[in-house]
Amino acid sequence: MKAFFSLLICGMALSAYSQDNFAPVFEKISKDVQANSNAYGNLKFATESIGHRLTGSANGAKAEEYAFNLLKSYGYEVKYQPFEVESWSRLTNETKIGDAEKTLKKISSVTLAHSPVKANVIGEMVDLGNGLEEDYQKDGGKVKGKIALVYLGVLPGSPVNTPSLHRSEKAAIATKYGASGIIIINGVKNGVLLTGTASVTGKLIPIPAVCIGLENGMRLKEALKTKKQFASLNMTNFSGLIKARNVIATIKGKTHPEEKIVVGGHLDSWDLATGAIDNGIGSFAIMDMARTFKKLNLSTDRTLEFILFMGEEQGLLGSKAYVEAAKKENTLDQLRFMLNYDMTNDPKGFSTSRKEMKTLFTEWGAQISKLDTGFRNIFYSGAGLHSDHQPFLLQGVPTGGGAGGKLPNNSGPYYHSDGDVFKLVNEQGLKNTVRYSAMLAYALANTPTIPVVKQTEEALKVFLQENELEIPLKIAGEWRW
Repeated sequence: MKAFFSLLICGMALSAYSQDNFAPVFEKISKDVQANSNAYGNLKFATESIGHRLTGSANGAKAEEYAFNLLKSYGYEVKYQPFEVESWSRLTNETKIGDAEKTLKKISSVTLAHSPVKANVIGEMVDLGNGLEEDYQKDGGKVKGKIALVYLGVLPGSPVNTPSLHRSEKAAIATKYGASGIIIINGVKNGVLLTGTASVTGKLIPIPAVCIGLENGMRLKEALKTKKQFASLNMTNFSGLIKARNVIATIKGKTHPEEKIVVGGHLDSWDLATGAIDNGIGSFAIMDMARTFKKLNLSTDRTLEFILFMGEEQGLLGSKAYVEAAKKENTLDQLRFMLNYDMTNDPKGFSTSRKEMKTLFTEWGAQISKLDTGFRNIFYSGAGLHSDHQPFLLQGVPTGGGAGGKLPNNSGPYYHSDGDVFKLVNEQGLKNTVRYSAMLAYALANTPTIPVVKQTEEALKVFLQENELEIPLKIAGEWRW
């Protein structure tokens, strides 16, 4: 009998959070966004009037002020969350290669962020393939004092399931094995140069790191098969402590104000272009979600925070600052869910770190699919790193966002490059991100029961191991177990 009542109570609890009917509100959100969304026009204006949004630059400060004033115009109480960041920017860069030390020729390259303030390295190059730990172990230490040449992702023809490490992790491995510099080959055709951080910590690395184009890189790999090749990496950069600001707009919960749903994404961008895709489409979608909630006067049971993070590109600095502040204030347990929007476009479903959310997410998705058959109610559960969800994830906070979408206008190859410009943005894709994401945020903020809580340290350790994140976290120095 005791077991029967336990099952009955569990069944009642399941019913409480598996039969939310949010369809009427979802329909209002959909209609408003389709008719009144400002995301596309606001992003166009910002890319033209501000330009890039590099944290620590004058442009970065302008972007912070723009977001603050826009959210305030929608009727929010908005606040800045200031934090100190070691700002980094390029000054000069020259990369030369050749088959003899004294006859090197200049090739196109771009400095990877957090390279040293000054470096002038000349040395023999060693092909380290995919730049994985095993590649250096096979090399037998020959790279020490030399310049490592590695491929950005996974080389064509590599064994199935070869891991694809982040560029910063590849730079960390090169440093560990004593390389004097690292040249990373971009995987995109037509000489596209990629920037981004080469640091797993957001601090300066001890060796210079540059990216070169695919064609130059593959020619260099071929040349190394028959003859020694040398490189010269000569650069100057700026690094110094400055202040940056996250921007936060809040809707206070009516019945559970102490429980928070965070809807966040990074406002900053690299300086080679205007960051329209990375992460204009994510951050400007978030601001338009906030507009939608105010326009429709939507209330929430839980507190909802719309956050524009700065410093993501330099090492998740804004989101780390937010989480550190929550730890100091002893409010981490208030964080019930974090939705992250980084280059999210036209999602076809929802993703989450916690598979236990499948029932809720797919039931809400089914309601959305009835409004719009373009939403296919895809569900994905799993965990990755290298965006603003990471600091939350590493504290055991459930995370999620959109799933199944594709970047517009073949914009993927222009990620972190000088080609990331507004013409790549698709207006309807951006509207769809706003619509579906606002619906998900509303549902999370109002469902009676969220069936997951912040993980314990032991449960989190197992979870990260199951998602094959132990090795990259160890490389980054963030594995604490």
